[in-house]
Amino acid sequence: MTDLLYSEEEEALRAAVRDLLTDHCDAAGVIARVESDAPHDRELWKLLADGMGLAGLLVPEELGGQGAGHREVAVVLEELGRAVAPVPFLTSAVVATEALLAGDAGEAGDLLGDLASGRRIGALAVALNLPADSAYKVVRYEDGALHGELTGIADAAVADVLLVPADDGGLYAVDASAVTVTPQVSLDLTRPLAKVVFDGAPGRLLGDAEPAVRRALRAGAGLLASEQLGLAEWTLTETVRYLKERKQFNRPVGGFQALKHRLAHLWLEVVNLRAAARNAADQLATGSADADLAVAVAQAFAAPVAVHAAEEALQLHGGIGMTWEHPVHLYLKRAKADSIAYGTAGAHRAALAELVDLQAP
Repeated sequence: MTDLLYSEEEEALRAAVRDLLTDHCDAAGVIARVESDAPHDRELWKLLADGMGLAGLLVPEELGGQGAGHREVAVVLEELGRAVAPVPFLTSAVVATEALLAGDAGEAGDLLGDLASGRRIGALAVALNLPADSAYKVVRYEDGALHGELTGIADAAVADVLLVPADDGGLYAVDASAVTVTPQVSLDLTRPLAKVVFDGAPGRLLGDAEPAVRRALRAGAGLLASEQLGLAEWTLTETVRYLKERKQFNRPVGGFQALKHRLAHLWLEVVNLRAAARNAADQLATGSADADLAVAVAQAFAAPVAVHAAEEALQLHGGIGMTWEHPVHLYLKRAKADSIAYGTAGAHRAALAELVDLQAP
């Protein structure tokens, strides 16, 4: 029977990451950063990737990584979700890395080593809000170069290398200096999107695009649930803390029965989300045949819970929750953006129905 409880090593990893984020990723700093022209926190990323080696958790040791698994990655994403950290961990250390791991280690080995060490940041050139049941857009490969335009590419502005699916069926590594990256307006400013234009950009063939993209998006969707879990846990914990302190009619607001019921309902949702997210991470880690099923369940459940938790936090904080100075708006925007990342909850429910042979009404 699968043990979804956190191991001692996972709890130690959580403590180390949380301590680092407490010291280097406070809410006021994140708010100030997203108001600037440089939303990505490169110093924090260097500490996470180089200092702690977290960028290489999924990369085998012989290729320069840590040789860990998806469960450890899930723990890191929970903590990054709690802090809405503006770093490209999901896009580079998970999605781009998984795409490379799907191919020939001989072709992608050096690039995997670079991503694992944090020397380079990777991004899969597939739109973040790609519907789960839709084909991803590809660029044209002609005369040894790539031509075309892609939109909605998460963290493209900070990437050093782009992994690009082309119309010939290949996945190409393209240096970011060879393309034009234009920032796009995005709801979640801590994970900015960009338009990428390929105008004769040279690319190095890494392997077949279809299995690489499929593996990368599955891992991205499954582990995104852990980020959503961390986000939901923070908003619930912070809301409970605030309602214990805020007083109305000379008594704590949290003592009113109606609010107790709302918080209890939300707590149950978060507990269930933890089970779904942990199961998805465990199934991915073990390479289970039920991994697709676990990912679909996790994402079908995670998005509504994370959004609900952030909405409740915003409302129950009252007037202070509506201000730009309070960080709850960062969590609501991240929750909303995550709810359409790598497929909506509805798309994952449809995929789940197909996986279990349940005919739609």
